[in-house]
Amino acid sequence: MNMQTPIQVPFTRYLSADGTLHTNLPDWAADASHLREILQQLYHDMVLARVLDTRSVALQRTGRMGTYASCLGQEAIGVAIGQAMQDDDLFVPYYRDLAAQLRRGVRPVETLLYWGGDERGNAYRDCAGDFPNCVPIATQCCHAAGAATAFRVRGERHVVVCTLGDGATSRGDFLEALNLAGVWQLPLVFVICNNQWAISVPRALQSAAPTLAQKAVGAGLPGEQVDGNDALAVYDRVSAAIQRARDGKGATLIEALTYRLGDHTTADDANRYRPQAELKAAWEREPLGRLRSFLVARGDWGEWQEKSLYREVEQQVATAVEEYLATPPEPASAMFDSLYAELPAALQAQREAAIARAARLDGGAAS
Repeated sequence: MNMQTPIQVPFTRYLSADGTLHTNLPDWAADASHLREILQQLYHDMVLARVLDTRSVALQRTGRMGTYASCLGQEAIGVAIGQAMQDDDLFVPYYRDLAAQLRRGVRPVETLLYWGGDERGNAYRDCAGDFPNCVPIATQCCHAAGAATAFRVRGERHVVVCTLGDGATSRGDFLEALNLAGVWQLPLVFVICNNQWAISVPRALQSAAPTLAQKAVGAGLPGEQVDGNDALAVYDRVSAAIQRARDGKGATLIEALTYRLGDHTTADDANRYRPQAELKAAWEREPLGRLRSFLVARGDWGEWQEKSLYREVEQQVATAVEEYLATPPEPASAMFDSLYAELPAALQAQREAAIARAARLDGGAAS
């Protein structure tokens, strides 16, 4: 056996970078009205994510929000995941999943609160079952495997979708969760958002594997690649993987190829390590313009719809920002109140000290 024989994984793309058809549409897209509905929803959600993302960066730059991880350039992956999932499925995100979370029902004000340092932003009103953002790299993969195991043991037809970045595929947590998903045939879909950079480390220096999708092979899972800037392709492949998991056929690993158009976070300066020519080329492949061009060419989108959509979304985001900025901070006691069912005596003393200190600082409003 030639150990150097490359492992071939499927790759899916329907829309070219200019929005023209790259290949024939999938069978389910033969219904023109259904396709139009799906694509318009995907485009709406991508615009919402980009407008809120831009405003979030601005809030951080002006000192009104904490460090923020932009999803600029990755919107197609998130909205397609959210569109493909059922309400009673479970989403286990990493920290760059604004687009998917909005589609799942996380309210814009909730994500602003979270990045503003307010844990109440994780108490989702409309998708309470979904997990909060996971900042430690790849640990959410183990959480996802545990949740999927619970669904399987209970005989429930729910599916877990777990996202991670390309850098997370080098962590043991990911590989262990992948192995368990294969052994136990868990109802789990892993989506790698390969944006080509793990902070300042390029994809080529992270892994010698020709593709990240082929890491599924060692776990006995199907692995595939998809153009992560093609919302239609991502929706198609994630939908298929979710259905496969729901039918009891086990987990799937999908590598969605995209590009991080912004900094790693607002604490980063990607100009120090990323070639400008590479960034410029990536902007020519970005997902919003691609889908908009396809919709316009089909006669399913026009200038008045574009202007109307942006007016609607910008008002929605402005309202969320106003609510976020007007939200009173949590009391000093909040950092203790959700740790234990019964707070230990040592922490009780700390709680009282924190309340007393806050009262001195703000005139007694933090009890």
